[in-house]
Amino acid sequence: MTRLTADWIANPATRAVCNALGGEGAQVLFVGGCVRNTLLDVDVSDIDIATDATPDQVVALAKAAGIRTVPTGIDHGTVTLLQDGLPHEVTTFRRDVSTDGRRAIVAFSTDVAEDASRRDFTMNAIYARPDGTVVDPLDGLPDLRARRVRFIGTAEDRIREDYLRSLRYFRFHAWYGDQESGFDPDALAAIAANLDGLDLLSRERIGSEMRKLLSAPDPAPSVAAMRTTGALARFIPGADDRSLAPLVHVESVAGVLPNPMRRLAVLGGTDASDALRLSRAEAASLDRLRNAAVATTGAAELGYRLGASEAGDALLVRSALLEQPWSAAFEEQVSRGAAAQFPIKAKDLMPRFQGPELGAELARLETLWIRSGFCLDRDALLAL
Repeated sequence: MTRLTADWIANPATRAVCNALGGEGAQVLFVGGCVRNTLLDVDVSDIDIATDATPDQVVALAKAAGIRTVPTGIDHGTVTLLQDGLPHEVTTFRRDVSTDGRRAIVAFSTDVAEDASRRDFTMNAIYARPDGTVVDPLDGLPDLRARRVRFIGTAEDRIREDYLRSLRYFRFHAWYGDQESGFDPDALAAIAANLDGLDLLSRERIGSEMRKLLSAPDPAPSVAAMRTTGALARFIPGADDRSLAPLVHVESVAGVLPNPMRRLAVLGGTDASDALRLSRAEAASLDRLRNAAVATTGAAELGYRLGASEAGDALLVRSALLEQPWSAAFEEQVSRGAAAQFPIKAKDLMPRFQGPELGAELARLETLWIRSGFCLDRDALLAL
């Protein structure tokens, strides 16, 4: 018998929630990422609970125990219980009544096997009781242990219920899959056969999944598989993943953490910002990264103009695109540029220069100062 052992299970707040829900005999089962990640010895960020109690019963049981309730998705069976500031998302067992590729009409159930059968992957349909005992109605444990991302039932059926599962498949493979074993050919075939359904998805949902995928330690194999199925071109028209693996390599050499915008910059494509519904800040950062990466601007000047973090990202992207090795000297140059402060102010040039001429003279002196390696001081510049 497999049993979970983890600090989050023993947390008094979580124990209080489980005791409140199970006090009247309702089934209380942890499910999804908290179970999967614990079994993989990966950090747990969210606690999801499945139960046969209806949402109204969940609310009543929680209130009787003095636990705050938030109706985050009560029409779909989900109530968030907040105990000592820790959220627990509690969802009633469900079964699908109908689906249209974007959303499902569900009915509540009392059968955990029905609830498991409507989920996406076998590794996400593993449950655990409050004492940690694992409940595996669809035999997902062998897949999880083998790091095998496998659709529940047939891949085509699961995808047609929600076409976002095509993208989720690549995301889960990037985070949890065994890269050496490769991808499930049936899953790839089903994704390739259902590309038209991707057009039904909102750009917000696609963008959210792409951020998570590109935040994986090494998303390159998954993105390459997306390209072979035709999915990458549907998500980001014109995207090219050939520089993604080189980027992951130079990131490891430089010792930096994954950054989805940096990785998106090497993919290119036609208007990725709109295709993924990026925020204005993200879109502006992406443009700066791409422009700086393909320019000839030196590392120190990039540091001065963009700041250390963004300049470093631009140089990483440039190294990947040009397949050039990363140099530790880049970091010193970027830091030096980021710390430099142009010594001339507009008032230093007035009243001799006014209006457009003032701006042009400031730009001229700034260029000379940068070319000097930020060495020329105020007096030397004013004498030029």
